[in-house]
Amino acid sequence: MLALVAAFVVSGLILLSKPCARDMRLFLASLCQELALSLLGFLAGLRLLGGVEATETMPLMPSFKRKRAADKAENAEEAAAAGEPSPLLDLPELAIDCILERLPPAELRNMAAVCRSMRERCRGDHLWERHMSEKWGRVLGRSARDEWRMHLASASEAGGSAARASGGGGKRRRWLAALSCVCPVVSWIRPRADGGSGGKSSGPVLDDSIMSWYLSMESGKFWFPAQVYNREHGHVGFMMSCYDAELSYDFHTDTFRARYPPHGRRTVVMEDGVQWDRVRAPPVETLAHDLHASDCLHELRPGDHIEIQWRRNKEFPYGWWYGVVGHLESCDGNEHFCRCHLSDTVVLEFNQYTPGSRWRQALVNRKDHREEGNEGDGFYGGIRKLRGKDCISKWKQLWPLDILE
Repeated sequence: MLALVAAFVVSGLILLSKPCARDMRLFLASLCQELALSLLGFLAGLRLLGGVEATETMPLMPSFKRKRAADKAENAEEAAAAGEPSPLLDLPELAIDCILERLPPAELRNMAAVCRSMRERCRGDHLWERHMSEKWGRVLGRSARDEWRMHLASASEAGGSAARASGGGGKRRRWLAALSCVCPVVSWIRPRADGGSGGKSSGPVLDDSIMSWYLSMESGKFWFPAQVYNREHGHVGFMMSCYDAELSYDFHTDTFRARYPPHGRRTVVMEDGVQWDRVRAPPVETLAHDLHASDCLHELRPGDHIEIQWRRNKEFPYGWWYGVVGHLESCDGNEHFCRCHLSDTVVLEFNQYTPGSRWRQALVNRKDHREEGNEGDGFYGGIRKLRGKDCISKWKQLWPLDILE
């Protein structure tokens, strides 16, 4: 300690006797910081040697330590006997968990801001799994989960770069830690990750918890992959189809904003006000420009409901179009004598179009089906059979009021 003081005095004399060079100023500033830190540590040691601990005079942070279950139950009973409301943290552990499980997302988020103990409890994944499934489960698929992981990794990398660029953050935390030994109130100050000293947060804290994912979805800051029925407000050119898009939730209108990828000469297309009933999670993991491997051709027979990939030309992404399996021209449709399921040719009918339309019917090879078509009629890709009643009824709900040309 005395050596540091002597070095400080000598440096000051040198500074006064010679021109003030930049290197000397930097050296003196660094020496002042070390001297101040040593002095603070010395004063903190005097407090401890005096027999008085910091936590006895003033707690470093408001303490919300967990009490034993027996103590909590006893305090709750005493409060009830006295007619006073029982503090939440004095309730047994199981009672607190039961209360939190019954809170809606907004109230659960508010409870997380009460104190550090409640923040740890309210961020538990077991509390948010049900909320996540109930609100977002029908529009989130595996691709959305993968996109969320990539979003977290990107945010973490950006945060690390910002911390390195800002600099001085570690020094400020060391100064606060040293000052808290002498003045415990300083320990209440929590430096921001971006190095700032005030202002509101720009959004929910990002981490790998389900709560963070839920709040990012709710805020609309996270764009996730999904599929949209009858894209671009039910444009006649996309009627009875479902296309890939990136979606963002708008909590003001309880709708989604869709962003369709560019293709051909078209730039990115945006659509606002997409209702919940027009959004679904991708049923397969096939990308929009990839041909889906058809694994149901051998079992298709008249009356089956299907979705087939179709695109205008090679530059366009595929969309999934609804259709049914029809009968061959040589078959009269009598189910007792029908042999269409034995033929190598499968008839696909799109009854939303008028009879005679070039979009009304398509033929595919059952044994060797690949992408088929031309620039005039478009290209037909992979086929998937609809097996669930919900999927079929969904398409029937979207059926156009007028037959398409």
